[in-house]
Amino acid sequence: MESKRQGIIVYLHNLKHAKMLRKYGNVHYISRRLKYVVLYCDMEQTEGLMQKLKSLHFVKRVDQSYKPFLKLEYENSKQDKKEKEYEYKIGI
Repeated sequence: MESKRQGIIVYLHNLKHAKMLRKYGNVHYISRRLKYVVLYCDMEQTEGLMQKLKSLHFVKRVDQSYKPFLKLEYENSKQDKKEKEYEYKIGI
């Protein structure tokens, strides 16, 4: 059974503490220039984990990723070639 995952973006004062975030979830990406860490965890644990991370002294800000809540399937984003040919033949 696959569990739903959600990303948490943790902004840090200093990157020395980035390794300490491994115990809270899977560290996916560390930005050295902007000083943030992308962390993945189970969706059920997100709220509690965000509160824990906010209480740490080296954390500036914590945001959650909204990707699981976005609609990723688009309608009529691009027509197929067959649809275009059919429209031309009909005379639309």
